Order: sequence, then structure tokens, then C-alpha cells
Amino acid sequence: MTSLQTECPPPVDGIFRALADPTRRRVVERLNRSPASVSELAQPFEMALPSFIEHLRVLEGCGLVHSEKAGRVRTYRLAPEPLKLAENWLAEQRALWERRLDQFDDYVLKLKEKDR
Repeated sequence: MTSLQTECPPPVDGIFRALADPTRRRVVERLNRSPASVSELAQPFEMALPSFIEHLRVLEGCGLVHSEKAGRVRTYRLAPEPLKLAENWLAEQRALWERRLDQFDDYVLKLKEKDR
């Protein structure tokens, strides 16, 4: 095993991996409105319940959702903290590329002035 394989991936990796799937993104969008039971969440999807529950496990595994069971009903709710982590990562990337594009723009302007 290489050293890269033994390291734990950053939490943001799991968040983006979970959000890469359209079914899981739709579940997150639904949970933005309010908590919901498994059956409420699964209703719009045409898939077997065990397959759908796997999607919920992925979301819960990376911390995007939390669930609690009351009697026979398991209810899921959105956990906003991991979304903030992903948002912060994206903001850092955006700032980096904006700086790079500003530097490139300055460089191009200097080249234009030099050619005059």
C-alpha cells in the first residue's frame, strides 16, 4: 500500500462524492424544506427501497444528513455544517482563480502597452 492509500481523505471529498449523484442531490434539496421520513424521501424515485436506503447511508456517512428513529419511522434531517465545509472549499478555489485571472489580465495589459 502506498502512503496515499493509507491516509484518510479530507471530509470534503466524501461530501462531493455524495453530492455527485443526482438522486442524493435531490434528497438534499428535499431536506432543505423540512425533515422527512424514509418513505417520504423515497416516494418520488423509481427504485427499490433497499437501493434508496443505500443513498441515505452515503449521505449520512459523510455527515450531510442525520437520522433518528421514533417507533418504526426513521426521519432524516439535513446537517448544514458539511455543506458549509464544501461551500468554503469552493470559495477558496474561486478566490484562487480570481487572483490568477487578475494576474493574467495585468500581464496581458502590460504586453499590450509594451507593443504600442
